[in-house]
Parts: sequence; C-alpha cells; structure tokens
Amino acid sequence: MADRDIRKAVIPAAGFGTRFLPAAKSVPKEMLAVVDKPMIQYAVEEAASSGIRRIGIVTNRRKQVLQDHFGPGRELVTFLEAKGRGDLIAELAEIRRLARITYISQPSPRGLGHAVLMGESFVGGEPFAVLNPDTIYDGSQPCLRRLLDVFAEKRRSVVVLGRIGNEGKDKYGVVRATFLTKRVYRILDLAEKPGRGAAFSNLAVLGRYVFTPRIFDSIRTAAPGKGGEIQITDAIRDLLGREPVYGVLYEGKHFDAGDKFGFLEATLHFGLKRPEFRERLRKTLKALLGEADGD
Repeated sequence: MADRDIRKAVIPAAGFGTRFLPAAKSVPKEMLAVVDKPMIQYAVEEAASSGIRRIGIVTNRRKQVLQDHFGPGRELVTFLEAKGRGDLIAELAEIRRLARITYISQPSPRGLGHAVLMGESFVGGEPFAVLNPDTIYDGSQPCLRRLLDVFAEKRRSVVVLGRIGNEGKDKYGVVRATFLTKRVYRILDLAEKPGRGAAFSNLAVLGRYVFTPRIFDSIRTAAPGKGGEIQITDAIRDLLGREPVYGVLYEGKHFDAGDKFGFLEATLHFGLKRPEFRERLRKTLKALLGEADGD
C-alpha cells in the first residue's frame, strides 16, 4: 500500500555488462571498483544511509562473487587475523552490516523492467525503491533519501531527474514534466532514448526510483521492445494512467559508471575526495595533461 513507509530496495544486477567487455566477461560490471569499492557497494551504502536496510539484489548464477563480497569471507578474515590487520577486518565487517541482503534469481536479462518485476515477491505488496548499481550519486544528502522525502509527502511513485545534453537524449529516458516547487516536478509523459529531435526536454530519469506496487501491473502491461527487453520507461508511462508520478531534480553529482567514460569520471571524482590520493592525483593529472599538450 502507498501509505506504508519504504522499507525495501531492489538493485538489478543480472545483466551481461556488454559496455564493459572484455572486463565484464569474467568480472561482473557491478563489481568493478571505483577507487577501491565496487560500484554496487555505493548503491547499497546509499540505500542504508537513506534508512533502507532490506535489499534484494537481482542476479544470476554467473555472479556468485556478488554474494561473496557481501558475505562473511571467513577465509580472508582468518588470513587478516594472522597478519594482525584488525583495521581491515573491521572494514569488512562494516560491509556485512550495511543491510540484510536477499538474492533474487533472474535466469536471463530481459531489461530493467523485467528485473524489477523479479523483485515482486521480495517487496511483498509494499512501496519500494530501485537503485541502478552503475549509477553513482554524491551529494550532501543521499539521492534516494531525497526521493523518500518526496514520497512521504505525495505517497506516489517518484523518480530522480537530471539535466542532460543532446548526447544523453540517445541514452536515457526523457520526460515531459511540469514544475511544482523545490525541484519537484509532476511527470506528464516520457520516452526511452528518443534522440535529440524527438526529446520532450533536457530532463532525464537517471537510475533512482521509488515505486508503489502498481508498477508491477504496469510492467506486465508493457510490450517487450528491442531484443525482447521490457523497459522500465514504458512501464512508468503506463503507470501515469494509474496514478501521478513525480520527479525530483537532484542537486548532487551524478556519474553513469556503466559507461566507460563515466566510470573514469567517477574514479577521478572519488579519488580526488580521498586525502591520501588528492595531491598526488592532481600532480599526476597535471603532468599527463602537460604531456598530452606537448604531443
């Protein structure tokens, strides 16, 4: 029911990660490290810091390493104990304490909409959040927390919005929306990757969602698109006929780490935030830029 608080989140992580081949052939894209933390951990930390401690990760049998990462890792702990590395043991324990994680099987990837549908039994008829693990946010307030605050007021589905350039209109779901107040919009229509000539606006949906359970009926209604995939954008468009849907223009940084250049951007951003790397990284970048200018 829409009057319930959000207690659960779904993180889709069953795709092949084709944009990161050949690396993603043996290492799940979600486990690629931005500095020293796999990108999926950023999503789990965001959910936990937003007050959500029950997380369903949609995955498949090829990605056992995801469960290993959030599991106890007893062999590694034993090794670290022998080395007297209590600091690293404590850091690993913090990862385990982030959330109670349930693993949900999606035998074959059929689009984000289908991945969300796989979480229906896990969310149990409650409103819930969805976080794309290859979309990383950084700001004074967790991105998901902002969506939860709007949901608490509107009691209807909410998505995060970001401003994009013409290139982004070929990559993201673009919305037509009317401004309400305090960076909150009401969504009127949306289209998946419309291209610069057909896009409604420069506002796109960028990887964070809070849904009421009505989204599941809308996903079942959505016709499969290219490659037989069920797009969440098409499901949201159907949802507009069932209930109002709102968008929040987030003020923090956004990185599409599922894109190679976005991954590099995220790595540089979080690397520069680390005191132990900041000055060395700045000097290295300056030297590399100097070499490039010399060419």
